[in-house]
Amino acid sequence: MSDAPSSDHIQNAEPQKPELTFLGLPAQLPNGATPKAVIFGAGHGSTYPGKDSSGYAGAANAIRAASQEDAPLITHWDFDLGGPLFNGEDASCIDIGNLATMMGDNAQNREKVEATTRNILAQSAIPILLGGDDSLPIPFFNAFADHGPIWIVQIDAHMDWRDELHGEKFGYSSPMRRASEMPHISGIVQIGLRSVGSARPQEIADAQAFGSRLVTARDIHQHGIETALAHIPAGAKVIITLDCDGLDPTIMPGVAARTPGGLTYMQVIDLIAGIGKRTRIAGFDLVEFYPPNDMDGISALVASRLLVNAIGAIVRQDQEG
Repeated sequence: MSDAPSSDHIQNAEPQKPELTFLGLPAQLPNGATPKAVIFGAGHGSTYPGKDSSGYAGAANAIRAASQEDAPLITHWDFDLGGPLFNGEDASCIDIGNLATMMGDNAQNREKVEATTRNILAQSAIPILLGGDDSLPIPFFNAFADHGPIWIVQIDAHMDWRDELHGEKFGYSSPMRRASEMPHISGIVQIGLRSVGSARPQEIADAQAFGSRLVTARDIHQHGIETALAHIPAGAKVIITLDCDGLDPTIMPGVAARTPGGLTYMQVIDLIAGIGKRTRIAGFDLVEFYPPNDMDGISALVASRLLVNAIGAIVRQDQEG
């Protein structure tokens, strides 16, 4: 997509901003300073015909709401991170609000996500996408076309390698297939795979032919996160795409497809931290949070904490690099 929106457009991703921002972060930094990371939300990418996925629309705002209890504590010690979130620096992350996506408006939704991501990258900031259905990573990945080579690290119960489903090639069963076709994507590591989904033996063969590294949830439980990190080249530029059903449904029930045996909270935040130390995190998306299936807000809280850890890893790679 050649026509990326201006900085003003980025800071006004949608005319109606959420009442709350993540952790109370600003929508822009004082004096026009460039942020290290930019958060934006989107509810829908490419939805399937006849499938009601309207429940995803409130995902980003639910995560923002869950973060509010921690907002006054942003300068306090965070034991997940081994220090305050911004590690003694001023807040260097902004939240610009939500894109106005619409269920069924697939091409326009993809265009908005890609254009906004491209604009954030043009500011030398790291884009963080909150969703929303798991088709959103496709335009998010595509926006990095001029910033490769890129490795993708997917945390997910499902491998998402279908060429098409219900006649749609850009839906939530296809992100890794579409990523494998992008010239700027050098490799893919898929972590947390388990149970059964849309993948058939042919999809496994196609992923292996591409060279995707498949790391099951059982591999992580038995051998630890190092078995996954070892597949990621040191120093690579990495996009982390985190599907919430990669976590076990006992701690992340708010997903559309609950799958037993998933990763623990500590395993996932240790993966994020390990990727941040081993590589350069170039982008992060958290998708497939489905608020209608949440229980007592626990999924929104876990998602909020995962995002805190992602921001913390991004900040620390800047300080260490």
